[in-house]
Amino acid sequence: MAGSNEGERIISLANLATVAAEFGLTRHEAELAALQQRVVPERYQRNLGTIGLEGQLRLRQATVGVVGAGGLGGWVIDGLARMGVGQLIIADGDAFVESNLNRQAFCNERTLGRLKAEVACEAVAEINSAVQTREVPRYLQDSKSMCEALAGSQVLVDALDSLPARLQLQLAAQELHVPLIHGAIAGFVGQVLTIFPGDPGLIALYGDRTVPEHGVETQWGNPASTPMLVAALQVQEVVKVLTGRGQPLQRRMFLIDGETGTVDILEV
Repeated sequence: MAGSNEGERIISLANLATVAAEFGLTRHEAELAALQQRVVPERYQRNLGTIGLEGQLRLRQATVGVVGAGGLGGWVIDGLARMGVGQLIIADGDAFVESNLNRQAFCNERTLGRLKAEVACEAVAEINSAVQTREVPRYLQDSKSMCEALAGSQVLVDALDSLPARLQLQLAAQELHVPLIHGAIAGFVGQVLTIFPGDPGLIALYGDRTVPEHGVETQWGNPASTPMLVAALQVQEVVKVLTGRGQPLQRRMFLIDGETGTVDILEV
């Protein structure tokens, strides 16, 4: 182990594995024990300047539910695993198809035809074996099924492509009393909004009415860059909420147009 800039001790991945084996701990348990003793796994050393050791410990103790493991969800899951969130609940009933290859993090020629949630859990294990995953390989159509599947989450992430399902997810987040990080894309345009319990959120945008299944993304397409960009912002919102660092995009819709290079904030 070596010292860090903050005075904490650093432990390598190999040494952490040795400690886990010696004491009969899972990698998840070993990381948590290390952080509680102010020993920082080396993989998180570059996180310390932004969220500090206490922030890293909060991430390790957190559970985040991600609904959708495709264009947005795949990159969100990847980012949260690298940041060191303790447990991810990954819900998606879809399977990878060839049109996903242009933008979805876990879609490649070997994973075509496989369930997105299953592949995502396998990918997380390769990225960060200390992150626990719970696979929900089915569509969650209403707030009741969402509440049941996502129980225990401290934050939910909206990585869906269905407007009715998004509204149901907001309702589920309200019932679970947890924040929801909304993200959506269409062409080069993306939006992010953090919805806390009691906020109007998506209801303020779409109203209390019947909404179409999909928005303009079916016409504008989904290039590779936009989901990466929006997912990165969603990951940052999750980190802000869990660590208490920074100002979440509460009641402020972040709108970005990658084609024109413009950013706007819409009060919600």
